[in-house]
Amino acid sequence: MTYLTRGAAAFAAGLMLSYATVTYAADKPTLAFVVNGASDFWKAAEAGVKKAQAELPDFNMELKYPEQSSVAIQQRLMDDLVSAGVKGIMVSAVDPKTSTDGLNKIGSETALFTTDSDAPDTNRVAYIGSSNVDAGKQAAEIAKKAMPNGGKCIGFVGLLGADNAKERIQGMKDGLAGTKIVLTNVRGDDIDQTRAKKNVEDALVASPDVTCMVGFYSYNTPRIYEALREAGKLGQITVVGFDDDPITLGGVKEGTIAATVVQQPYLWAYQGMKLMAAYLKGDKSGVPANKLIIIPTKIIGKDDVDTYAANLKAMAGK
Repeated sequence: MTYLTRGAAAFAAGLMLSYATVTYAADKPTLAFVVNGASDFWKAAEAGVKKAQAELPDFNMELKYPEQSSVAIQQRLMDDLVSAGVKGIMVSAVDPKTSTDGLNKIGSETALFTTDSDAPDTNRVAYIGSSNVDAGKQAAEIAKKAMPNGGKCIGFVGLLGADNAKERIQGMKDGLAGTKIVLTNVRGDDIDQTRAKKNVEDALVASPDVTCMVGFYSYNTPRIYEALREAGKLGQITVVGFDDDPITLGGVKEGTIAATVVQQPYLWAYQGMKLMAAYLKGDKSGVPANKLIIIPTKIIGKDDVDTYAANLKAMAGK
């Protein structure tokens, strides 16, 4: 996930429609990519949906933001989409563990795929996204390289109950096993930007011996950066990032963020929408036996930032 701009809430609200009054044409199936909250992280996915749409004009393809990051609100959005005639939904579930019944209901009424945060205990057709365990292990590699003598880390994340959060945290703990680096605590913020920054500020007071901070969602790292800068501790505490927010990439380039683990939401959306379209046409060959399609994550360090940023612009068509 990524940094939420000041206008993102209004932006997301502006995208919301009264789905109860919308009906999609049956002769041109509609596929929806439903995210878990309003965040700039999903702009790359928007570009992926747009590219898939250009290649598959026989489908309507849309990316939908819930009004806020809530299981109930996301479920209502998907229910409305199904009622309006959407034939396939790819979703980053807010909290898969508490949404099994709701997701199964959607999966019984339309083709359901997951992304970003999987819901393996549901009837979803397949998951396409990162291996969050592997991403967590990559975060551990960043920490080990930056702190060879060990240290105390505190993590920050949006949705503590989401599989992507739990798996990243576990992956990092596994990767740190046997070292002198310890991830002592992880604070959640429910994708609330103000709370995300305050969590960092509170941690600085409560744990003055902290030597490392980890932003497990994309907007967490920028909030860490801002809080440390304002506290005069930027560069004194190792920062391990996730994703490619411009503040994160800027910090990596200037050396105040050790490195960041980046995902590829553009490919999740582009490949995912094409997979759903093929599946609806009866071609199920793209769904592997284990129902997992893993798009690799990678570490971006100081020397990689310029090339990576240029590639991002190229994918977005800028």
